[in-house]
Amino acid sequence: MGASLGYVTVTLAYQLSQEGISIDKIAALIAVSYLPHIFKFIWAPLIDTTLSFKKWYLISSIISSVGILALGILPMKASSLPGLTIIVFLCQFAITFLCMATEGLMAYDVPEDLKGRAGGFLQAGNLGGSGVGGGLGLILAQRLPAPWMVSTTVGIICLMCVLALFYLKDPKITIRAEKISSTYKNLFTDVWNTLKSKNGILAMLLCFLTLGTGAANNLWSAVAKDWHASADVIAVVTGVVGGLLSALGCMIGGWLCDRMSRRNAYLIFGLISAACASGMAYSPRTEMMFILWTSAYAVALGLCYAGFTAFTLEAIGKGAAATKYNIFAALSNSPIYLMTYVVGIAYTHGGARSMLNTEAAFAVGAVVIFLLLQKIIFKPKTKAQNILSAS
Repeated sequence: MGASLGYVTVTLAYQLSQEGISIDKIAALIAVSYLPHIFKFIWAPLIDTTLSFKKWYLISSIISSVGILALGILPMKASSLPGLTIIVFLCQFAITFLCMATEGLMAYDVPEDLKGRAGGFLQAGNLGGSGVGGGLGLILAQRLPAPWMVSTTVGIICLMCVLALFYLKDPKITIRAEKISSTYKNLFTDVWNTLKSKNGILAMLLCFLTLGTGAANNLWSAVAKDWHASADVIAVVTGVVGGLLSALGCMIGGWLCDRMSRRNAYLIFGLISAACASGMAYSPRTEMMFILWTSAYAVALGLCYAGFTAFTLEAIGKGAAATKYNIFAALSNSPIYLMTYVVGIAYTHGGARSMLNTEAAFAVGAVVIFLLLQKIIFKPKTKAQNILSAS
C-alpha cells in the first residue's frame, strides 16, 4: 500500500511534471488514488465471506503489481491522463483487498501479546513504504532511460511480498457457514456485537477524537517559509526521511503497546504529538528548528498510527475481522479531514503559532473528553443495580 501510493504521489507526479503536465491535473490524478481507501469498508465483507485471506492477498498483489507496471507503459503525455487515471484507480482498488487480507491475517494469526508490534509494523509499511517507494521510484526515474523500466522494477519488488505467504497458515474464518445467507447473518451479528460492547464503544470514541491526526504534517510544505526552510530541506524532511522516522515511531509505538494498556498508549502518543506541535509553535523561526521539530513530529505521528492499529486489533477480535477493522479505519478518517481544515483556518487567521497551538489544544481536549466518557461507561454498578441484574 505504502509503496504503491508513494509511486503515484512522488514518482509518477515527477514524471508528468517533467513533461509539462499542469499541477492541477497531476493533483486530480493523485486524488483518485485515495478514493478506494475512503470507501473500502463497503466491500470489506467480501474478504470475510469469500475465498481465503491468502488467496485475496495473492490475487490483489498480482493485479496491483501489474497496475504499477502499466503506469510506465503509457506515454507521459496529457492525452494519457484518462488512461493513467483508470489504472491508478484500479490499482488502488486492488490494494484495498490486499490491505484487508493483511488485517484479517493479523487478527487471526497474531497472538494477543504481539498485536501491538504487528500493528506497528503494519503502519511502518504504510508510512515508511510511501516514502521509500516514492523515493526509490524517483531515483530510478532520474537514472533510467524509459518510464516502463522504473514501473517494472517497482512492480516486481512489490510482487515479491507474496513470498511472505509461504510462512503463514490460512486461518479458518469463524463466521463462515454452509449457506452464504447464514454467513452474512453471522457477519452482521458479529459486527453489531463488537460495536455495542464497551470496548467497541471506546474504540469508536477514540476513532472520532481529534487526537493523533497528524493534520499539521499535511501542511509542512505550505508553512515552511515561516521557518525559512529551503525547497531541498522541505523535500528531504517531509519525504523519505520523514517517512523513515514515522516508520521508526510505528515500531517503537507497537513495542510499547504490548507493554501497557493500548488505549492509554494511544492517549499518551497523542499528547506527545501535541507537545511537539506546541514546542514548534514557540521555537525560533530557523531552518534547523524546522528540521528538528518536523522530525520529532514524524516520530510522534508514527507512535499514534501504531497506537491506533493496536487498540483496533484488540477491539475487533476475530470473526468478521476485515470488515470490523475497516469500519474503525473509515471512522478515523473523519477527524483527520476535520483537523486539516481547522488548522488551515487557524493558520490563515493567526499564523503558524496559532495553527500548531490549535492542533495541540484539540488533542488535549480530546484526551479529557475520552477520560470522562471512559469513566462514565465503566462506572461501577451500585448495590441496587447488582441486585436487579441478578434477579
